[in-house]
Order: sequence, then C-alpha cells, then structure tokens
Amino acid sequence: MLKNDTNWWRQAAIYQIYPRSFKDSNGDGLGDIKGVTEGAKYLKSLSLDAVWLSPFYPSELADGGYDVADYRNVDPKLGTLKDFDEMLSALHAEGIRVFVDIVPNHSSDQHEWFKAALASKPGSKERNRYIFRDGKGKNGELPPNDFVSHFAPSAWTRSKNADGTDGQWYFHMFAPEQPDFNWDNREVQLDFLKTLKFWSDRGVDGFRIDVAHALKKDFTRFNKSYTKIDSMNVKPNGKDILFDRDEVHEIYREWRKLFDQYNPPRVAVAEAYVPASRRTKYASPDELGQAFNFDLLTTPFVARDYKRIVSENLELATQSGSSSTWVLNNHDQVRTVTKFGLPKGTDFNQWLLTDGKSIKVDIELGQKRARAAAMFIMSLPGSTYIYQGEELGLFEVADLKPTDLQDPNWKRNVVLKPERVFFKKQGKMITGVAEIHIEKGRDGCRVPLPWTSTGPSFGFGSAHAHLPQPREYGPLSVQAQAKVAGSTLDVYRTALKLRKKLQTTEEFEWVKTGNPQVLHLSRKNGWHCITNFDGEDFTLPKGEILHSSSPLKGRKLPKNTTVWLKA
Repeated sequence: MLKNDTNWWRQAAIYQIYPRSFKDSNGDGLGDIKGVTEGAKYLKSLSLDAVWLSPFYPSELADGGYDVADYRNVDPKLGTLKDFDEMLSALHAEGIRVFVDIVPNHSSDQHEWFKAALASKPGSKERNRYIFRDGKGKNGELPPNDFVSHFAPSAWTRSKNADGTDGQWYFHMFAPEQPDFNWDNREVQLDFLKTLKFWSDRGVDGFRIDVAHALKKDFTRFNKSYTKIDSMNVKPNGKDILFDRDEVHEIYREWRKLFDQYNPPRVAVAEAYVPASRRTKYASPDELGQAFNFDLLTTPFVARDYKRIVSENLELATQSGSSSTWVLNNHDQVRTVTKFGLPKGTDFNQWLLTDGKSIKVDIELGQKRARAAAMFIMSLPGSTYIYQGEELGLFEVADLKPTDLQDPNWKRNVVLKPERVFFKKQGKMITGVAEIHIEKGRDGCRVPLPWTSTGPSFGFGSAHAHLPQPREYGPLSVQAQAKVAGSTLDVYRTALKLRKKLQTTEEFEWVKTGNPQVLHLSRKNGWHCITNFDGEDFTLPKGEILHSSSPLKGRKLPKNTTVWLKA
C-alpha cells in the first residue's frame, strides 16, 4: 500500500507506459487500460515507485495520442473511466503511484472547442480559445507568417467557413490536427485547472506536462520571421516569440496552488526543452517541482561526458530545491540498446531512413552498455525514469514498412523531387514528382512489448499488434528472461529492488579512480557505484559486491560494466 510521504517523488523509480503498446487485453491489436491492470503484478516485480501513462485520452492518433479530443475521458478504443479507476486501484494496491500525461499546448482538431471555433465567426469567443489570424495576400490566401511547424511544412492551416469558402488561418506548432491553445485566454487557463482537479480527485498522484515551455506566445511579434521551430536554439532570456517565455511560470504557480491542496501534494514533471540555466524555474517548489533532464538522451557512452552531465545537473537541482531526473530513453527516442550499439557519431535519422541497413548494430554491445548505464543512473541522487521495454533490452525496430508507419514525422516531413521514369514496354518517358521522406519517425521505439516467446504478437495480445514486432523480440520477452540469471530483466529487477533498500540522502561524492575511463561515486551509507566505460579491466576496491550489470572477472571490472559495492 502507499505511504503518505510528501517527498516520495524525489528519488523515485518511475516507469513510462505507452498504453497502446504495453498490453492488449481484448485482442484488437491495440494496448489498452485493462492491459495495464493485467500487468500490475509484473510492474510490482520491478520494485517501481510509480508509472507514467502516455496519453490514453480520446484521439484520432494524428500524433500518437498527443492530439487530445477530450482531456477528461478515456479513448473508447482503450477502455472507460471505470477501467481507469480499476487500474488505478490495482496499481495503488501494489504500492505503485500513477502519473498521467497532460497536453496543454494544443488539442485535437476533434476537440469540441475547436469544432465550435470552426463553426463560429472571426473574433468570436470560440475562436479566441485558439490562435486564428487573417491571411496575407489579396484574398488572404497566404499564411499570416512564415513559421514552420515541427511536422512541416507550415505552422498554419487555412480553415473553411460555414459556407465552404476559405476562411482564417489557425496556428499549430505540431500537426494541423493539433491546433495550439491561446493561453492568454483565461477560459483556457481555468479549463486546465478543472482537468488537473478532475484527475487529482480520482486519485492520480502526478502529472507529466507535455511541451511545458511553449504555452505562452508573444502575439505582438507574429509578424516576425521564425522559420524553424526549435526550442533548443532559444536565447535564455525569457523573451522568445514562442518558447520559454517568463509569463509561462505564472501558469505553473497557479497549478502548484491546486496541487498543494491534496495530501500528499500532487507532483509534476515538466517536459521543457530549454537551456539548463532555465530548467530550474520549472522545477522550483512553487511551480511544477521537477523538470526532465534530457542531457543523457543524446550522449554517447563516454565517462567524461557522463561525469560532466551528472555534476552539472545535481548542481542545478540544488539551486532549484528539486531533485534531478535521469532518463536514457523515452517514446520519442531511438532505443538505448541501438544507440549504444551503433558507432559514435551515427546520424540516427539517416540510419533509420536506410531501414537500419547502412550500419549493422552490435546488439550485444548495446545491451551491455545499456545495462551499465541504467545501473549507473539508478545509483544517482534523484529520480530514475525507465521507458517500457528498456528492462528487456529491446532494440529499435528500424525496418518498419512505410505502410506500417504512423508517426507524423514520417508522413509530413517530405520534399518533392522531380523524377523521370522510362517504361520499356511502352517506350515512354514519364515525368512526375516523387515524395522523398526526410524523417523515419519514432514508431521503431513504440513497437509493442513481447510478453511470451511465441504467439502472433509474443503475448502482447491474441492478435497481431498494431506495429509489427520482429521475430528477434521472442528471445527478449518477459517469459524468456524471467528466470534467467544475468538477463537484462534480471539485472533490472535486482538493481531496482536493491535501490529501494540502499536509497539514502541526496548527497554523493566522486571517488578518484586514477583511470579516466572509470567513474566511481559513493553515497552516504557506504553504497558505491563504479562504472568502467571503455578502459582496461579495473581492480575493484575492498567491499561487498552487491550487483553488476554484466559478469565480473573475479575482482576485476571489465569495460561496459557497472558494479555496486557496499563498503
């Protein structure tokens, strides 16, 4: 059962569930809420403190569920609110808290508000909930400005009037099916407070806030050029047109007042792709309380880089009064095993566009490094976030067919190229235009989990999964690894169970090793973590060996391996 601990989140182990790919309870090929309930015992076996559910709301899946049609309901394809309540109760009974994903920057174009906006006149209160503007040109045929969306090409789509004629344009930072809210509108602000209260009252323990840095925009500068929407190139002054504006923190201070009305207070973590110096604002105790540190997502398995990132982020956590978060993978990233099994400097998108054929992945090396990195981050002060399937050592499915791909990154990021084709039989030369896709997308890390070694979807469900699983997933299934000592699942289970017992104050220190390839850190209770990244076999200091990510050579620590000791 759950303990009433205000600070439970500070050093929690949190597991991200992508519901549509976790477990299918009814055989329709799609993971669902009852599937999460069925997996409660498995989640308990991982010694987790919480799970985070990616969006499960009604959605047309223009962007994997991040186009939300109703923020206070469950997608009928995934279940009902009753199913959600039963899942929540089942997880709470196992001592596991629940985060849900909140998507405040934009809704689905199927949201009742957006439908009302389209049916209303320019300047109406319905349209003021979103960002509508008149177009440029003689008849408004040009978009209001040159902003380019994340999913290309334009961040503007022209609406239709009630009589079918062309109307105003609406702004969408992502796909056209994801119109941005106008967060200067008090009605929008109040409605999200209602949503947060709705889920908090049901017993939800925390929230992951999607695109937390982008709610506020400077509409007075919408006549400026901003041809590439990229928050990582924003100046850290709080005055960008679209991202990380100082006014956004007024929103989160109001949210914190709501969260603190509960006992224990509801917690939140921001997805805020902002410069490190700005992250502390989102993570402060009077706002969301925690913000994702994504620095390790794109960092190669290199000792000096890991040491720098850990030192910098623990200092930032001290400044904000929060705790840091450690993340190796999520639903938007190439899987860790694949990243670590490819040569340093590989362009992952270009590799994916070749269906993974341009460079062969060293899966064994990737799994060793992924296990070592996982045990390393689990030993650090702060929260560890684990993406589903990482505990199985799953790799990126790079060769999904175009007909299987669902991600708007694939569907919308295309360029048109003139093409001439000669047909021998007809003796004709045909000139046309070919669509060249420039991004493969994120579907390869969203392929459903394998639960059993055989079956049409390896135990994910009774039918084939909505994204096809490769045959190599069978030997990586829960069933195949469950009783195998030293398997990736065994390494995770043992480490997470030990972590619960070893967790101590958030203090730590680096211990000199005399080897730049070996990092050694110690916690206050005599818990030591030593990782050999790429050096010669390292002689371990005195101490009881508690656990290792891969086999040791007596008292020697091989490269790509982490060991935990008790002094």
